[in-house]
Amino acid sequence: MKKSYILLALAVLMTVTSCDFMRRLAGRPTSEDIEVARLEILRIQKEAEVAAEQARLDSIKQVQKELQDSLAAYDSLRQEVGSILNPAELGGLFSSKLEARYYVIVGAFRARSNAEGMVERINKEGEYAPALINFRNGMIAVGVCPRNKVQDAVQALKEVREESFCPKDVWILVNE
Repeated sequence: MKKSYILLALAVLMTVTSCDFMRRLAGRPTSEDIEVARLEILRIQKEAEVAAEQARLDSIKQVQKELQDSLAAYDSLRQEVGSILNPAELGGLFSSKLEARYYVIVGAFRARSNAEGMVERINKEGEYAPALINFRNGMIAVGVCPRNKVQDAVQALKEVREESFCPKDVWILVNE
């Protein structure tokens, strides 16, 4: 009979006590421990979402700044009576790919010898590395200061205009 009372008491004790008691006895995490861990995971996920959103906003701000800088450079160029031309407006490029997106064009010639003469004249200055750019319409342009940002190209145009080899009708080629 004692055994049955002990078994009955043990059964009552197990039904009265919570699962946390048994978990604690077994060395397992309790419901409170599980809830703390769940809240920590939610906090980490929220922080990651906030960080990702902030990175996206920062990226958008950077793109907007670069766009504003590009527009300011175009306006600056317009004020200086300069021009930016796309190769398609000149019949397209004969060569497939140029090194940079923008070039300051200091001369365009029909005769290759004239273009090469301009290259020699520029090389005497020593500061610029001229490139010959061939167009489909037969023209050969002499480009200097390859740049990938329009702001840098406009600044290079201003610098090149101060050089002795630079003609008045210098312009920027956009390689698209």
